[in-house]
Formats: sequence, C-alpha cells, structure tokens
Amino acid sequence: MNRLRNRLILVFLAATLGPLGVTLWLTRDLLDRSLSIAAGREAELDALSLSLQQTGRELYQRARADLKRRADAGEVAPERFAGSAPMPPEIDEFWRSGELERFHLSGEDGDRLEYFVRGGDGVLRHAVDLGVGMERLSRQYARAREAVERGRQLDRRRGFTYTFILLAAAIWAVSLAVLIFVAARISQPIQKLTGALGKLASGDLGVRIPPGPRLLHQEDEVGRAINAFNHTAAELEQSRDRLVYLTQLASWQSLARKMAHEVKNSLTPIRLTVEEMLARHNERDSAFLEQAAQIVVEEVESLERRIRAFSQFAAEPPVTLAPVVVNELVQERVTFLRNGHPEVAYELDLGPGLDPAQADEDLLKGVLTNLLENAAEAAGGGGRILVRTASGDGRIAIEVHDSGPGLSEQARRTLFQPTISFKKNGTGLGLSIARKSALLVGGDIVLAEGELGGAAFRVLLPKAI
Repeated sequence: MNRLRNRLILVFLAATLGPLGVTLWLTRDLLDRSLSIAAGREAELDALSLSLQQTGRELYQRARADLKRRADAGEVAPERFAGSAPMPPEIDEFWRSGELERFHLSGEDGDRLEYFVRGGDGVLRHAVDLGVGMERLSRQYARAREAVERGRQLDRRRGFTYTFILLAAAIWAVSLAVLIFVAARISQPIQKLTGALGKLASGDLGVRIPPGPRLLHQEDEVGRAINAFNHTAAELEQSRDRLVYLTQLASWQSLARKMAHEVKNSLTPIRLTVEEMLARHNERDSAFLEQAAQIVVEEVESLERRIRAFSQFAAEPPVTLAPVVVNELVQERVTFLRNGHPEVAYELDLGPGLDPAQADEDLLKGVLTNLLENAAEAAGGGGRILVRTASGDGRIAIEVHDSGPGLSEQARRTLFQPTISFKKNGTGLGLSIARKSALLVGGDIVLAEGELGGAAFRVLLPKAI
C-alpha cells in the first residue's frame, strides 16, 4: 500500500470538504436572498403589466371616443373613397362587411387611429396620430405576461440548488481524480527511491532507479534526489571495486615481494658461478662454454628484469599531487614515443580549454607510456593510434584507441590482473601497475568503445581543485 499517496488524498479531503460545505451553505443563503428579490420583482412586473394593459385599454377607448366626437363635429377632415373605385385593402374589407363604422390602427407601431364611416355610395376615413404605439404597447405587454407566467411555472430555488450542488460535486470529484493521479505519479518515484535505499543499505551497490514518465520535471526535488541517489550508488560501487582491486593488489604485492626476494637469493649465486666458469674455462671447450654461459646469463638477466618489475609492482611510490596540464603532457608523451614507432600513424584530438587535472605527473607519464606502447605494439606497421582528451562529470578523460585486433572476452575479464607474460621484454604487470598508479591519484583506467577497430582505454582523472 502506498502510504504517501493515501496521505496526500486524506490531506486533500480534509482541506476541501470543510471549505466546500461552508461554500455550499453561503451560496444557498445568497441564492435564497437573490430568489426572494427576484420573486418581488416578478410580482412588481405582474402588477405593472396589468396596469399597462388597463392604461392602454383606457387610452384606446378614449382615443376612439374623441375621434368619433371630432368626426361628428366636423373637426377632422375626412378622406373619401367611392364604392365603385379601387380602395385600400382595409377600407375595401370594411365596405364589403356591411358595418356602419369601424376603428382601425395603422402605422409601424399602431400609432395612428383611423375611423371608417359609410357615407352614401362610399366610405369616409378620419385619422389622427395617437403619439403612442398601441401595437408596440401590446407586444410589450404580451412579453411581460409571458415572463410572469414562466416565473410562476418554474421552481427556481430547487433548480438553482440542485444545479449548484451537482456542479460543485462534479468539480470536486474531478479534482479528486486528478489528485489521485498526481499523487500516484509523485509517490511512485519516492516509493522506488525508498526501496532502492533499502537495497543499497543491504549491500546491493548495483541498484539504480531508472528514469520513468512523471509529471514532475527531472530538476525538481524528487528528480534531484533520484539523480543524487544514482550518482552516490555509482560512486559507492566504483569505490568498492577500487577498494577490492587495491586489496587484491596488496595481496599480490606481498606475494611479489616474497617471490622477488627468494628468486633473487637464488639468482645471485647462479650468476656469480656462471661468470666464474666463463673466466676459468680452458681453450678446448671455450666456444661451447661461451655459448652456454651467454645463454645462462641472458636468462638470468631476463629473470632479474622480471624481478625488478615485481619489485616495482610491490613498491609503494610516494605520490605528489599537483595540477597537471593534460594536453601538454599528452603531446609530450606522443612526441617522445613517435620516434620509437615511425611505422605507426598518431592522431591527436585534444579538447580545447581543458581544466588542469589533479595528478602525480611522473605516475601519469608512466600510465600514458604503458598505454601508448601497448597500442603501438597492437597496431603494428601501418596501424593508427588515436589519443583524445575531454572533460565531463567533474573529471578529465584521456582515451587511447588503436587499430589492432582488439581484446577477446577472456582478456577483458583479466585485463588488469597481474599475469605472467611471454612477450619479448614483457612482464604481464604493465596494465596492473598503470591502473594502480591511476587509482593512487584518485582516478581509474577503464575499457572504452574502440573507434579504430581495436582496443581502447580511458584514463579518468579528477579535476584540480
């Protein structure tokens, strides 16, 4: 069960239900007051419409009576229409109806009152302007009555209350659903981080938290915590591997010291004896003795060379850390070794503006010499060597690529372990000593992806403080 997600949901419920209830109560109170005001206005509109109807009716009746009186008194000049001649539609319809008199409203809004009277063989039309549009007044009255009737038929209080409650509940439910979704997305990486911390505490230094889709940006607090955890776990794993490697080196160094001492004790009398034999041989066996003695001496010298390598491997040289300009040191090493391998093409890809590295210059020279010599031997005649420098993640990187045959899977697994080499002038300890030197200055040597088809090594060094 995701406790963080459930807590976020409970916090949301506690933070929203109370204010939501208060909001509903206040809204209903305000709604009741508004509806009470609206009901009063509807009553006023009802009374006003009825009064308007009564006033309009009385106005119309008075206008008719006044027009008839004035027509009878001859105060309004009539317009005559003969029955045998064409008439306007409303007069023609009156003529055919057989009525003696009729009142008629004309004009755009009914603001003109006409009085039709039969006279002999035709119709007399008397007309006056009312100054008020009776038809417009009638339409306004009809609309007012429709509004009053609709208001009586609707239960506004119940409709508004139910609508508001449903709308508020829908918004709250959608907000809750969004919160549950966001809470799950927020708590998921925290849950992964907690589980990964437990594994890390139990000794699993290879645990990592893979990046996943989240609503939060990778630069927020959770994203930075996950990045910091992955970085710390990687650093701990590298530190453990280095510690294990250095512990193994310490054991091999102790064994190398003992072996070097015992072998040296045995080689010294052998060499002295052979030299004495060479000094006292008789003329008769001189050729054979010289050849045999020379072979023995060469083999002894080879053993002594290996013993010196073991002694160097077992030794703990003093380390003096200081800022080192990597590009200049790489150029100096390549220039120095180029003359020894004129058949190999060297390429330099030096990163511009590199910060100085914190290292022991002598140890770093030894590391580069070993890697460049191995690369030249692997590339062979007509081969290529690429040396690249770059910076990143607070470190300076030096890469050495060769166009040789590359490394087998077996060679990769035991690459930095001390071995016995049968190559000419080889000891089998070069890469072990080189990695040990890199570790002593706070760096490391790792395999890289070769760009020339052969092997590639990357020397990692800390930046100078």
